[in-house]
Amino acid sequence: MITKADKNKTRKRRHARVRAKIAGTAARPRLNVFRSNKHLYAQLIDDANGVTLASASTIEKDFGLESTGNQEAAAKVGELLAKRATEKGVASVVFDRGGYLYHGRVKALADAARENGLEF
Repeated sequence: MITKADKNKTRKRRHARVRAKIAGTAARPRLNVFRSNKHLYAQLIDDANGVTLASASTIEKDFGLESTGNQEAAAKVGELLAKRATEKGVASVVFDRGGYLYHGRVKALADAARENGLEF
């Protein structure tokens, strides 16, 4: 039987493989995604300086959606993040799916970010 801890362990292993190949810079930060059962978090990270440039998540007070664990919420997080990125002058990013499949909520977030001005 595969437990939740085992699934997270294998996800972290996949994420480490991806992170070995990609890194964010000030000009082209890394768009990192973390997905929990109830919420979704996204950050723009400059790995060269070790700083977060912008972030968005479903736990924000003014989020405005009742359900936070679905594709609609993921799309709103992507839209918010793209708007905050353009305010900071970021147009191009490197997408880091965090070891998750590019499917469902992760894909919805990425598509919404692309539609609102981010390039990756």
